Amino acid sequence: MAINGKFYVAMDEVFPYGAYLISEVEPVRDFDKSTRERMVQQLDKQSGLPVWSVSVLDADPAARKNEKTMTVKIAAQHQPVPPAPAAGMPFAAVEFEFLTVTPYVDDKRGRVAYSVRAREMRAAQEEKPARSKSEAA
Repeated sequence: MAINGKFYVAMDEVFPYGAYLISEVEPVRDFDKSTRERMVQQLDKQSGLPVWSVSVLDADPAARKNEKTMTVKIAAQHQPVPPAPAAGMPFAAVEFEFLTVTPYVDDKRGRVAYSVRAREMRAAQEEKPARSKSEAA
């Protein structure tokens, strides 16, 4: 069996320890249609919806330093509104719905990398419990 293109994954499979917003939600630039003077927002190829991006911190303690943050792109008609952080916390915990992962070859690093997309972002529903290494395997 060959998997071509993107595949759907559950939030817990990508972020088993949770994800925390570390940037604003921003429009994704369509580099083919934009000019220096005029920015054109990228549209999702399947839905035709505008694409937004947000950077998140992966709370997995075993994640390598260069893999602690990642960008998630969200296809949505309107700019997603990030939730407020919980009292006393610097970052808002978020969950993504309808996550897809698309593998690609990162020529600069010579390895497989992943593009992560979602259709919805919302405040995390509950605190993620600490997992042991045997549970994560």
